[in-house]
Amino acid sequence: MAARKKTATRRRAKAAPAPRGLEARELARGAPPPETVALEASVADAGGAVLGRFRDPLGGRWLVLASLPLERIAPTPFQRDLSEAHAKRLGAVIEEVGVFLDPVIAVPAPEEQGPATRFWSPNGLHRLTALARLGARSVTALVSADPALAYRILALNTEKAHTTRERALEAIRMARGLALIDPARRESEFSLELEDGSLVTLGIAYEAQPRFAGGAYAPALRASDAFLDEPLGEALARREARAERLLAIDARVAEIIAGLRERGFESPYLRNFVVARIRPFRPRGRPAPEADALLDHMEKAAARFDLEKIRGEQIARSAGAGESD
Repeated sequence: MAARKKTATRRRAKAAPAPRGLEARELARGAPPPETVALEASVADAGGAVLGRFRDPLGGRWLVLASLPLERIAPTPFQRDLSEAHAKRLGAVIEEVGVFLDPVIAVPAPEEQGPATRFWSPNGLHRLTALARLGARSVTALVSADPALAYRILALNTEKAHTTRERALEAIRMARGLALIDPARRESEFSLELEDGSLVTLGIAYEAQPRFAGGAYAPALRASDAFLDEPLGEALARREARAERLLAIDARVAEIIAGLRERGFESPYLRNFVVARIRPFRPRGRPAPEADALLDHMEKAAARFDLEKIRGEQIARSAGAGESD
């Protein structure tokens, strides 16, 4: 029997990206701009010390590595809530290792925060808490003169996946803060800071009902609840109304779940199953309905949900739908 000829499938090599940014020796060269000089003065005025300055390797923006008194830096008010377990574990590890190796990011705090808080950290809640509980006097920080960075950290925070609840609460807190700064600016212009329009709606729902199971609704909303092309203040009012409707739908879903359990159905996926049943069917390639139309459909479908038509195998097939909370 003739040996089968092997043919190697050649894959076209992906072209290497063109070199960009600064070379290593260029990061510390040059004179810093006035805003960086002013930032260094602010660090010193707060009782800290400048440990070094450099330009970031891609964008070339000047950054300052500094030590700051712990009482002069505070976490931004819109980042995710403190996890006691994580803070305790982090503090124990820092104490065991005996060295703090992970500087927080810091930006100048708004003036209305008062003279005590001179800097905000958009990503340092747990590290600052752990250090404070260990009795540390200071913290190392990577300081930027750009206060807008405080509102963009959600887009940069990709190392540890946030739950739907954490991301949504961060988004609504950030949206409320941005609305105070610039309420007339369109919500769609904050797409980088807020990541996804549906997160703002979900965040309002979580504020009203902390145990809300938003992960079950997240896929449908993400496809429909886009950023609004209207002033952020007005957009928040529309999202308040959407969140109220969403909570009413979830209350009806809870009634349906109770009815299914009375009929003997027990599954951790009952909510995902019910939500999937009341969502509008969308053929592949068809655009998703706009958010208010989506909620209209889900309200009507939930109202006429027929418990008698449900079979056990249907629920089994829904396992894993939705997202984690």
